[in-house]
Amino acid sequence: MSGTYTCLVVEDSPMMRQLLVLALSRLKNLKVTEADDGVDGLRKLAAGKFDIIITDINMPIMYGLKLVKRVRSDPTHKDVPVIIITTEGSSEDRSRALQLGANAYITKPIQAPQVIAKVKELLKIEG
Repeated sequence: MSGTYTCLVVEDSPMMRQLLVLALSRLKNLKVTEADDGVDGLRKLAAGKFDIIITDINMPIMYGLKLVKRVRSDPTHKDVPVIIITTEGSSEDRSRALQLGANAYITKPIQAPQVIAKVKELLKIEG
């Protein structure tokens, strides 16, 4: 599959969000939309379809795992790959996120190549 892909980045920290957007901008065929919390993320999901979602866990208003649960229960987005990026590094947090339907779990501090590689793997982007 080629063409343009869409990515939703849900992260409450403006600095972290910018870091992710900057890293993802290296993928020329990826259009990134930003959301500053889980509720904003759901609003953006209601307005359009995304090929991949990257979300933090610890956010105000709506927790990232609740967002994953909502995405998985929505027929429109249930198959969209979800990457969790978080400071929560415990194995319980990781297994809970994966049980809820996350496809990948990356702990902060993030490395841009690691995020890019995971996005390319999940979207099956060559090169």
